[in-house]
Amino acid sequence: MPGAVRLAAISAEPLDLDAHLAAVDDRTAGAVTTFVGRVRDHDPDAATPVVALEYTAHPDAEAGLRRIAEGAIGHSGAFVAVSHRIGRLAVGDVAVVIVVASSHRAEAFQVCRAIIETIKTDLPVWKRQVEADGTTAWKGLGG
Repeated sequence: MPGAVRLAAISAEPLDLDAHLAAVDDRTAGAVTTFVGRVRDHDPDAATPVVALEYTAHPDAEAGLRRIAEGAIGHSGAFVAVSHRIGRLAVGDVAVVIVVASSHRAEAFQVCRAIIETIKTDLPVWKRQVEADGTTAWKGLGG
């Protein structure tokens, strides 16, 4: 059974978990895993509370996101829906959604984890962290 990337998007709009779940809905899938990455109010490098993250993406980031998902799927037969948000996000806002459906749970978890770990290291999306005192810091490559 071939797998497929059914959704890979970089979006300035809020991410919809239900749309991601619907994208991977398949009769062959006995397991569905989700990962939702949200903006938190703290960071080990921050002197004051974090109030926002500002995400910026390279124009090729969406194609890169698709390649990351395809690489994670490999020969597993999994179906993937993944999106990364850009723009200014407040604490609690969703920055990343990954949904993986597969025949078995082990593959679903493995593919989901591979996607988020590779997003963090390889996706050309950068974030600027904004602290309560007005301090900002660029946090480098990845989500």
